[in-house]
Amino acid sequence: MQHQSSVSRETQTIYSECTFCQTDAIASLVMKETPNFRLVADHAPLLAGHILIIPKQHYACYGTVPATLDEELFSLKREVQRFFARYYAPPAYWEHGIFHQTVFHAHLHCFPIGPINYPSEEQEQGKIILRQDDIRQWYSQYGHYFYLEDAQQATIFPPLQDVYSDVVKTRLGPAVAAHSPFTTWRTAQERQLEGKPLIAALLARWHEFQSTEYTNLISQTLE
Repeated sequence: MQHQSSVSRETQTIYSECTFCQTDAIASLVMKETPNFRLVADHAPLLAGHILIIPKQHYACYGTVPATLDEELFSLKREVQRFFARYYAPPAYWEHGIFHQTVFHAHLHCFPIGPINYPSEEQEQGKIILRQDDIRQWYSQYGHYFYLEDAQQATIFPPLQDVYSDVVKTRLGPAVAAHSPFTTWRTAQERQLEGKPLIAALLARWHEFQSTEYTNLISQTLE
C-alpha cells in the first residue's frame, strides 16, 4: 500500500455550501482529526456507535480519494475496529458512493453491526473488492456505486434501485435492527432528536478509549 501523505492546505478544495467542508457545522461531533480525515459522530445515528470517516478535502466519494491517503484511512478504520471491539460490536462499513447520498462529500459510515449475515442463495449483484484501488477503478469506469464491507468481505454494487433495496433489506437493515432497540424506520429528524443521548455516550466512551490507547502507547514505549 502507498505511504501516508498529507494534502497541502493550498491545494485543498473546500466548498462553502458543503456541510462537511464547513467545520463549524460539525465541530461538536468531531471525535478525532488526522492530517487528512475527521472521525465524526453521526448527527442522526441509526444506532449507538454510528461514526463517519470524512476526508477534509472535498471529494465526491471514496472512489475519488487518492491512493496517497489510503494508509491514513486504513489506520482510522483499525482504530474504529478497536474502539467497537471494546464498547460495541464488530464494524461494518457502508458508503453510498454518490448513489443515494444526502451530503455530497465523501463519507464512510462505520456501524457496530458485524458480522453481516449474507443470504445463503445470494445472487451475484456486486463485485468483491480486494483493495481500495478497486473502488477507484470502478468509479473511473462506471461512475456511481454503493459499498458494503465487514470482516468477511467487501462488495461494491451498481447504482440500481432494486439492488440497493435488496441489499438494505437482506443485509444492512437486519444487521442494524439486531443491534438497535428501534423496530421501525425513523426519519432523520427523529434520529437526530433520539440520537442525542447516543451521541453523548459515544463521545464519552471515545474519550475513555483514547485515554486508554495513550496509556498503552506510553507503556509500550517504556518497555
